[in-house]
Order: sequence, then structure tokens, then C-alpha cells
Amino acid sequence: MKVAITGKGGVGKTTLSSTLARLYADEGRTVLAADVDPDANLGLALGLSQEEVDAIVPISKMRTLVEERTGANAANKFFKLNPYVADIPDTFSKDINGVKLLVMGTVDLGGSGCVCPEHVMLKAILSALTYRKNDVVIMDMEAGLEHLGRGTAANMDQLIVVVEPGARSVQTYHNVKRLAADLGIQTVRVVANKIRDQGDEDFIRSAIPAEDFLGFIHYNSDIMEADRQGKSPYDFSPRAIEEIRAIKEILDRDE
Repeated sequence: MKVAITGKGGVGKTTLSSTLARLYADEGRTVLAADVDPDANLGLALGLSQEEVDAIVPISKMRTLVEERTGANAANKFFKLNPYVADIPDTFSKDINGVKLLVMGTVDLGGSGCVCPEHVMLKAILSALTYRKNDVVIMDMEAGLEHLGRGTAANMDQLIVVVEPGARSVQTYHNVKRLAADLGIQTVRVVANKIRDQGDEDFIRSAIPAEDFLGFIHYNSDIMEADRQGKSPYDFSPRAIEEIRAIKEILDRDE
């Protein structure tokens, strides 16, 4: 199972990513969770302490590693576009509650974009993750799909957009679906989070095609409390776990 989870900031991507990761880990599956969001907090949601999260150096900031694998340095402006990275997920991931966490970091691409060694490394690692045949790979993405190239996207089983019951959030889904189509991703699904009442459910059902819809996660004060304490929602909210378990069962049927 290879899943990328995206959506606009604050919609609950990390809650879904971390809970899915721990559900699969509890089944004894090998799970690798990649944090590709610039606002990296997947570690906290998996159960790391703030001190442990702060101690993690993102791959994009490992200058020596990037130079070693790409051949780029101050004296050499030319670098490999296909660096060897197959060992990086196991070497640099951190184990937490049965999940291997890999913090990717981000690269400022600027207004016109760039092809820099760090960006090449991140794309190569994401591509390598999709070839881990028997593993569950969950990518907690930012709203855009800049890190996914065509080769990587072709190997994804699912692209999930997390939305809230609001027009701006639904618009993000449409934007992501358009970008995904450009990359050749045919399966784009939706999870609706922070649902308060029947009105919210009706809005989502009217805005999202039924074939793209995976399920609801209702507004839950336990998740808010977990966030306030910097803890994993998996350890705080049985209701959210069951709602996400139902979503996972749909994903498993498609695997």
C-alpha cells in the first residue's frame, strides 16, 4: 500500500496519516511514514516528544549526505539526477510505535522553481519509497504535489485529499485532482475531517463525487486535546480511530 495524503494547511492531514500508520503497524505490517510537509509535525502525531522531534535533522538539511550522493559541491555545479538513495529510508528513519518515520524536509523552489541537489534527493527518495513492494508507505504531503514526479506518482496506490466542510477546502481538492491528472494519477480520493453535523455531511456529499469519497472524521475534542498536549491522537481518541479504521478498510479492499 502506497498512499500520499495532501490538502490545505490545518485540515487534518497529519491526524489521518499518523493514525493510518499506527493502525497498519498494529497489524504487524512494515510501515514507513514520510513527512513531506514543510510544517513537519508527523513525529508528534506518531508519539514522539517535542524534544525528540526537534532533534531530527530533515534529509534536505543533511548537506554532507546530499553532496555525497549527488556529487554536488561548491566546486562542482553538475550533479547526478538519479542519486543512490535506496538505503536512506532504513538508515535515517526513526522508529516510533512500530512506524519508521522519515522526515524529508523541504526546499524553497522560488518563484520559477529550480532543480537543485536537495530537491533531486527528495524526489529520488520518494520514488524509492514507492518500490518498497511489501511495505506500507504513507506520505504526509503539503497541499501541492511538487515533490512527486511522474515516475513516483505512477507507483502510488492512492492519493487522498483531506478536506473540511468549506468551499476553499473543496477547491483544493479540485486543484489537487487536476495536478494529479497531469502526473498520471487516476485515483484521487477524499476524506472529510472536522465534520460537525448533518449539514456538514450534506455539503461534502454534494461537493465531492461519490466515487471519490472515502469517509468522514467528525469534529472531536479528544483530537484537539491530543494536539494541545503534543501527543498522538491514536492514544486519545477511540472514536477517531474507529472512523479512520473504516476508511482503512476501504483502502485495503483496493490494495
